[in-house]
Amino acid sequence: MLVIRPITEADFPALMRCAEESGHGFTSLPVNEELLRGKIEHSLESFSKEVSSPGIEGYLMVAEDTDTGEVVGTTGIEATVGLDVPFYSYHISKVVHSSRKLGVHNIVELLTFGNNYTGCSEICTLFLRPQWREGLNGRLLSKCRFLMMGEHPQRFSKTVFAEMRGVSDEEGHSPFWEWLRDHFFSIEFTHADYLVGVGQKGFIADLMPKLPIYVSLLSDEAQEVIGQVHEKTRPALRLLEKEGFTNRGYVAIFDAGPTVECDMVNI
Repeated sequence: MLVIRPITEADFPALMRCAEESGHGFTSLPVNEELLRGKIEHSLESFSKEVSSPGIEGYLMVAEDTDTGEVVGTTGIEATVGLDVPFYSYHISKVVHSSRKLGVHNIVELLTFGNNYTGCSEICTLFLRPQWREGLNGRLLSKCRFLMMGEHPQRFSKTVFAEMRGVSDEEGHSPFWEWLRDHFFSIEFTHADYLVGVGQKGFIADLMPKLPIYVSLLSDEAQEVIGQVHEKTRPALRLLEKEGFTNRGYVAIFDAGPTVECDMVNI
């Protein structure tokens, strides 16, 4: 039987194993001992705090097999994002280029860089080891976060979102990132993803294009994956959609994976 419980310091080896198995694009589980130990410490402090309104708390939980004592997965909630470190995303919008005189009417999509999820709660770090991805284990790991929110609503924002992993291959190549890299960056997706995971986000503000990007100017490969989810993340997305989460035009800035959101009272 699986039991979901708050993480402890003794769970570090298991958390590191989950990080190693999670693969490229799983930003919230970087393979970095100092950072993962910091996440555990921050979670312990957050669970022990008396909270009347959401702040920078972060709650990390693990799934334990009660028969063997083995930790087989993890999941987490950030009470708010963007208050201490900026949280970036792209919003997909439309503009019309029209000339009645020429008889031209074109609807064009834009990607606009921004921080619109600042102050919102993020559900994140959902990972279940491959041999346990059966039955209702994934659903349990996902739903336990909403049970916590329902029991302690004062700890979380009224808007809850999840940033889903976008398309990349086994070697860590992301079609969307490769277009960004060629025009604005000089580092690989795996390196950029790792830097974000360890909290070194300054390069985003320094190098990311600030003006809206016309989607039609991107490579065909990059355009095709905008708003598409990684094949290993599809089950997690389906679970969230059943809970009422929807995409409102936001995608991740590196791999263009969809961001889904829901008002907490409607989950």
